[in-house]
Amino acid sequence: MVTENSPETKPLRTVSFVVHATRGVIRNQTTRRKTMFTVLVIALVLLFSGSTFLASMLNPQDHPIRFILFWFICAWLTLSAILLAVFDLLMVRLEARKAQRSLHEKFSQTKTPDSPGSTIDE
Repeated sequence: MVTENSPETKPLRTVSFVVHATRGVIRNQTTRRKTMFTVLVIALVLLFSGSTFLASMLNPQDHPIRFILFWFICAWLTLSAILLAVFDLLMVRLEARKAQRSLHEKFSQTKTPDSPGSTIDE
């Protein structure tokens, strides 16, 4: 039986876990887009609730730390969603360029010297 203090067990490293989870979110396009959507929905719900029924609890004169922390979290979530969206746009552009290059190479390889569009100087 392995105990928790034995050298054979590896403790869960939080930083390593976060890095691997982030890689998984970033690499997969559908996961990235679902994460963007979820983060934006959470930020919007927080924005709405902070402006309406949580307004008394987040009064900046009475609770300045809560106020700053709450709006910092809203801004952080929004910025995260924006950065994911920008990254997604860049990845889509990169994939489009790769596909265009591949089609261009495929088209230039299939072109024969006898085809009407080719020019051969002899």
